[in-house]
Amino acid sequence: QVQLVESGGGLVQAGGSLRLSCTASRTIFSINIMGWYRQAPGKQRELVATITSGGSTNYADSVKGRFTISRDNAKNSVYLQMNSLKPEDTAVYYCNAIRGLNAYWGQGTQVTVSS
Repeated sequence: QVQLVESGGGLVQAGGSLRLSCTASRTIFSINIMGWYRQAPGKQRELVATITSGGSTNYADSVKGRFTISRDNAKNSVYLQMNSLKPEDTAVYYCNAIRGLNAYWGQGTQVTVSS
């Protein structure tokens, strides 16, 4: 079992930056893939970015060049640096971890970008 706790969400003006953090309840060294997803009101949850245990990253086209995902195995944490934020980035952001056949989710953190 892996418990994930997100932090770092908030209200920011368009063009601003936020850094989301996700801390796991156990070592993430053995977690194959960690990532961030988001869900806006009335929309389906969508992938934002993922990072593998080897450090390979993948981004949604809508955030490429603006968001950066990283992980710190020593701190059991994964981060999402979000720059040049846009109102359409407004959503609840969820941390995700895939270990073997199991997927784990955090409770989500709200990001609101005002125009």
